[in-house]
Amino acid sequence: MDSEFLLSDVKIAIIGLGYVGLPLAVEFGKKYPTMGFDIQPNRIKALQQGIDHTLEVDKDELAAASLLRFSSDAADLQAANFYIVTVPTPIDQHRQPDLTPLIKASETLGRVIKRGDIVVYESTVYPGATEEDCIPVIERISGLRFNQDFFAGYSPERINPGDKEHRVTSIKKVTSGSTPEIAEFVDQVYASIITAGTYKASSIKVAEAAKVIENTQRDLNIALVNELAVIFSKLNIDTEEVLLAAGTKWNFLPFRPGLVGGHCIGVDPYYLTHKAQSIGYHPEVILAGRRINDGMPKFVVSSLVKTMLKKRIQVQGARVLVLGLTFKENCPDIRNTKVIDVVRELEDYGMLPDVFDPWVAADEAKREYGIELCSELQPTTYDAVILAVAHQIFKDYGTEKIVGFAKENHVVYDLKYMLDPAQVELRF
Repeated sequence: MDSEFLLSDVKIAIIGLGYVGLPLAVEFGKKYPTMGFDIQPNRIKALQQGIDHTLEVDKDELAAASLLRFSSDAADLQAANFYIVTVPTPIDQHRQPDLTPLIKASETLGRVIKRGDIVVYESTVYPGATEEDCIPVIERISGLRFNQDFFAGYSPERINPGDKEHRVTSIKKVTSGSTPEIAEFVDQVYASIITAGTYKASSIKVAEAAKVIENTQRDLNIALVNELAVIFSKLNIDTEEVLLAAGTKWNFLPFRPGLVGGHCIGVDPYYLTHKAQSIGYHPEVILAGRRINDGMPKFVVSSLVKTMLKKRIQVQGARVLVLGLTFKENCPDIRNTKVIDVVRELEDYGMLPDVFDPWVAADEAKREYGIELCSELQPTTYDAVILAVAHQIFKDYGTEKIVGFAKENHVVYDLKYMLDPAQVELRF
């Protein structure tokens, strides 16, 4: 790309075609020559056939992106001049940031980038990661100099899996660039497809920080309500009734207790706390919120066990139906789902959990968590039922059907406030 940075010259490559990358590639592919790249050949083959297993875009939407092509061959990236990185940024077993996918994507870019090209990162990171961790990798492999031979930007993703109302184009986009000129051009590129508009941050670090605190704020709000739920449980007060009463005040925030999983809220705060600790600051409030939210699966199962014992239901060998495995409703995403922690807790007590979730592919559940999904349900079978995910299909079942899966003497635990409270023993 020459120094004039013209929109008419833009040729885009999206690195990573998951929940974030694919919808973005589809939108850009309606307007610009776009290459969607993923290291999984099976993913590319499915997309070429018009199949998206994440269910974020359908066959018609893929077909509408007439300028979009797919490839798992990194050599095909060389035709692009505007690269967008949308790979996952998970945490490891020690809850430390795992930048491996980001570094590998940067290595790939280092082998194909040319003078004048722009690289924009969308993956959630801590402030400074783009310029301190990723760009040096590109420089080392390409031999090019940052902000002389090639440039960078950061535009945090705001995808909400399963949400058909808030889509890529209808969510305001934060943008940034490594120089004022690049920041303006990156903003123009995104503004050309984002109908909700853009917000140009003053620097890449500001844009990175803005993203990571969006989910940290939500995590802390949920942690507060989760802690309240624990307190109210000990006081024998229904948490939902309290929240409904408090919610009559105009400025009370309508958060509800829950299992905080997924690839954002349960992960992003650890990126910020890692960076804070690296500069000598111990973040107390953020980590306290994480401890509370990470501890909720234990609270759920211990509450279930206590109620079962009160009803003289033998815990050892009890059959428990868990409805839902995904980290949120009406999507197939099981990344970092906290439902699996509930399942493990049940197993630790010697119970026999059956997990039922028609949104989840059985082979993926087996591969990711080593569990066999239940394929069909029989009435009057279970000692306890846990409604863990608010899928529409479970709403359609209704209270009578869900309670009917349990034996005569049972415990039904409604984590999502979906069932008739008069017919359940426990609510979150």
